[in-house]
Amino acid sequence: MTSEDPLSRFALIKAVLGPIMRLMFRPQVEGAEHIPGDGPVILAGNHLTFIDSIVLPVVTKRQVFFIGKDEYVTGKGLKGRLMAWFFTGVGMIPVDRDGASGGVAALMTGRRILEEGRIFGIYPEGTRSPDGRLYRGRTGIARLTLMTGAPVVPFAMIGTDKLQPGGRGIPRPGRVTVRFGEPMEFSRYEGMDRDRYVLRAVTDSVMTEVMRLSGQEYVDMYATKAKAA
Repeated sequence: MTSEDPLSRFALIKAVLGPIMRLMFRPQVEGAEHIPGDGPVILAGNHLTFIDSIVLPVVTKRQVFFIGKDEYVTGKGLKGRLMAWFFTGVGMIPVDRDGASGGVAALMTGRRILEEGRIFGIYPEGTRSPDGRLYRGRTGIARLTLMTGAPVVPFAMIGTDKLQPGGRGIPRPGRVTVRFGEPMEFSRYEGMDRDRYVLRAVTDSVMTEVMRLSGQEYVDMYATKAKAA
C-alpha cells in the first residue's frame, strides 16, 4: 500500500493519535471479541455525539468505514485539507445525505463496503440523539444485512455525551465505555429486503439489543422528528 492508501493512513493515524485518544477518553471496551476477525460485518449502535465516530475506530482492531457529511472533506485551505486527510483516513466516506438521492447513495456505499469484506459502521437512528435517549431506527440497517448477508454486531456508546454535550466544542477528558453485543444474523429473511414488515422487524430487533447494551430509555419516534418538534 502507498502512503496515500486509506488503510495505511488509518494505521498511521491510529499509531500517532490512538495513545492520545486513549489517554483522553480512557475507553473501557466490553465484548470486542464479538467482532469477527474477517469478512463483512455491520456495526450498529447508538449515536450520542460527534466523538462517537472518533472513539469507535480507536477501540476496534479492524478499520471501520462509515458515512459522513461531505462538508467534513470540502473545507478550504490547510485546515480543510487536514480535516479531509484525517476523516477519510479513519474510514469516513463522504456522501451528500441531504440531496434527493442521499439515502440511496449511503445505502449503496454501505453495500459496496460489505461486499468487499470490510466493516461498515452505522447509526440506525440516522442522527445524534437530541436528549440522550434512544430513538427509532431507520430500516437501512435491515436492508444492508438482508442484501449482503453480513452479520450485525450491535454496540453502545456510553458517556460520550457527557464529554461533548450537544456534540459541539472541544471534548473534555473522561472515561467512556464501548459495549459490543453478540453478532445477529437474519438469514431466515433472505430475499425479503423489500418487505417493509420484515425490514421493520429486523431493525427493531437490532435497536432492542442496542437499548439493552446502552441502558437508554427508548422512544418510538424518529430522532429527526423529535429535533423538529
